[in-house]
Amino acid sequence: MTIKAVCEYNDLGWLIYAANYPGAFVRGASEREALAKFPGELRSYLRWCGQADAYKESAQIEIVQRKVSELQICDADSDVLFESEQEPLTQAEYERLKLLVLRSARDFRKLYDSIPNPDISGRPHRQSFYGPVPRTPREMYEHTNRVTAYYAAAFGIELENMPDIYANRMQVLSELEDLPDFLSGKVYTADDGEEWTMRKALRRFLWHDRIHAKAMWRTAKALWGEDVANPFYFVG
Repeated sequence: MTIKAVCEYNDLGWLIYAANYPGAFVRGASEREALAKFPGELRSYLRWCGQADAYKESAQIEIVQRKVSELQICDADSDVLFESEQEPLTQAEYERLKLLVLRSARDFRKLYDSIPNPDISGRPHRQSFYGPVPRTPREMYEHTNRVTAYYAAAFGIELENMPDIYANRMQVLSELEDLPDFLSGKVYTADDGEEWTMRKALRRFLWHDRIHAKAMWRTAKALWGEDVANPFYFVG
């Protein structure tokens, strides 16, 4: 079992992605601190994917790409495009990733729906590069869903977000599939200069869901314990 790691980093911290397990990631103040979290992250991720038996304690980590970033890495501000994300997709690959992206939206909603009161939180107020950090489960849900139109815009698609994250995810995938070259690996440049491909968009949905699902689960678990659903199999 080999983790093909892509590192995005600066003096503020490290974001390291498992390129061959789209959506899996770790963070840390240093490379060593971040990499040490991969065993727990991959165990959780593979269990969520229904591939728990694929996990091996002896996993090897291969650094395949590094990028020094000017962004707020400590707040998970990211724009890296993996070299592997510029490769064309086969229809079979796309369908596999599409199922994961839809499962992620479904499970995000399942987690949210299990929370007795999504408008309370024990988290402190905090500012990040994009404004106030979501504190309550409702704010986390709305923030996670809201990026859908932002991702779509990178491909020249105007999208009005639907309030249900699963329906919204279905909507954007349908729009992306209508692009004439959506499996080609074509690189699109957004208005802010960030580069995107279809592979990157699919990975970003999974990654962004995972970041905020973990925060939502921890926030709710602190208040309601095991009554809160844990479809992503987070630990801690």
